[in-house]
Amino acid sequence: MDFTTSVTSTSALGVIVITLCYEGVRVLTLSPRVKTSSRGPKSNRYSERVKAYWAILKMAEARNLFITAAPARLAYSMISLGIYFKIYREGHSISIASLGVGLNGMAGAITAGIRASVIDRIGMIVPLRILAPSYAAMILVFNTLHGAHLLVLIAFILGFVAPPINLSIRPLWKSTVGPELLRSAYAVDSAMMGVTVVVGPVVATALSLSSHPASALILCSGCMAISGVALSCLSSARKWQRAEGTSTPFLIFRVPGIRLLAIEGIFIGLGMGAFETTIPATTTLHHVVHRTGSIFAVMAIAQIFGSLLAGVVAKRLTPLAAFKKNYLLWSLFALPLFLTTPNWSLYLVASLIGMVGGAQQVFYMEILEAIRPAGTAASALGWLWTFEGTAEALGNTIGGWLSDRIAPSFAFGFTSLTIVAGMMVVRWGSRFLAKADRPTTDALLTSTLEDLDGKELN
Repeated sequence: MDFTTSVTSTSALGVIVITLCYEGVRVLTLSPRVKTSSRGPKSNRYSERVKAYWAILKMAEARNLFITAAPARLAYSMISLGIYFKIYREGHSISIASLGVGLNGMAGAITAGIRASVIDRIGMIVPLRILAPSYAAMILVFNTLHGAHLLVLIAFILGFVAPPINLSIRPLWKSTVGPELLRSAYAVDSAMMGVTVVVGPVVATALSLSSHPASALILCSGCMAISGVALSCLSSARKWQRAEGTSTPFLIFRVPGIRLLAIEGIFIGLGMGAFETTIPATTTLHHVVHRTGSIFAVMAIAQIFGSLLAGVVAKRLTPLAAFKKNYLLWSLFALPLFLTTPNWSLYLVASLIGMVGGAQQVFYMEILEAIRPAGTAASALGWLWTFEGTAEALGNTIGGWLSDRIAPSFAFGFTSLTIVAGMMVVRWGSRFLAKADRPTTDALLTSTLEDLDGKELN
């Protein structure tokens, strides 16, 4: 690419990003507000919402959840790149390495609903104590093997024994903090998870490209073993009981809103799966593979900011209204993705996508909590992840193939189109999510915080 073309492309991307940022601010500014019973000053309302974060962090059981889940989440944020670089070292093929990552994710997704249903039936203790050590041991086996095709097969088998860490954590929040603080709890939890997502890719890339590349997967194995056992020992995990009801997938998917989220999840899974493998593919092709971890890290930092912003700024919106408007921003920010290369442009667009994506996770969990049947705290999320995760695994392969055979820009364009498609699905079927169109009022939040004041949160 000559100098004139480079300057022209950079200028065009800059204009597009500035325009999208302006439109995003305008959309948020014009968002209709839900009337609540609170009539206090605006600053007081924001102070109460921030205070909700501190109330959660003061709870000893909430802190225990964050601490015990952190190593496993770090392991999950490292495993895809660990698998990718291990297979790439053996086979020197982006397509085969992406296939290994995709099959690993597909195996985990296919069995996610089954693992979640087991949690709803017998609790989370037994699955964690069996699957976490098994998963850790298989990572060590994978790390010692050679041959790209054999590694792809073992990566696929590894996915079947993935421990249900997030499927165990998410249902515990409602019983730990109560329904009034649930959005704030989801926001803090997403932010904490984002911290591990920041660190994980950087650590995985640095160790995989070091003089001791095997250390990346060794660390991953150790983190999963420690976290899985520790989480199973928490009192909140031992005491957790599901609500009355059945968690069969037939009942879950009788709910129209669940079916809608499954369709939306397929599009998002395809797009984000392609994005995950296109990042290391494009850095490899541009001979800047050392930037892989930092790109994911920048995106994850923005995701942390977005999730915390969702818990504070968007409290005036119902979960459904916030989800739809945030989806519009997500689609707008994803459009210029195909114009990027692994320089400042990809860092910028990835950070914008990460910011709105972090907020989207919070609203998604609120919507699911509102529409799921009773007794499906874990299985509703698990079966939805079966659809999204399977599509994400296919997207991993599509992203690697498009990057290797055509160009990374085509894979990025594919991601943009799938996000837009997901937005259209939600807007078309929003009537099926009507139960999530009810706000948590500021008065109820204030009352909850007043009840917590003066009490020892342990």
